[in-house]
Amino acid sequence: MARTSTYLNFPRNTEEVFNYYKSIFGGEFIGGGVAHLGDFPPAEGMPPLAEEDKPLIMHIELPILGGHVLMGSDAPDSMGHHVNVGNNIHIMLEPDTKVETKQLFNALSAGGKITMDLQDMFWGAYYGSCTDKFGVQWMFNCTEK
Repeated sequence: MARTSTYLNFPRNTEEVFNYYKSIFGGEFIGGGVAHLGDFPPAEGMPPLAEEDKPLIMHIELPILGGHVLMGSDAPDSMGHHVNVGNNIHIMLEPDTKVETKQLFNALSAGGKITMDLQDMFWGAYYGSCTDKFGVQWMFNCTEK
């Protein structure tokens, strides 16, 4: 089922942030917990993950209000990210089909900047990201096979 959520990036403290939000909204993390960077194989062509980065959050989800899901991950400088307040928020779209994903991606990236081309990812989704011509950051994650 398609859904829209908010995706937050933090330099190295995503787990602290999401535990704080959990203390406010209650509930449990979706999937029963937290996925850490060290839990996944290195991506092809990427340098090895530094030991101090292995416990960082790869992905976390917390339902908050009205079916809305807050998602997040750590984006440390050591991995080439430069998180600042304002560039750490994305709107995450999860369309039902790859066709719809591609249509939305093409429309929202037109006149903007593609930050990651749509592609099949190791977690089983068709994923990509862009910044639209107004500076809004978008992520796309489609699990259609």
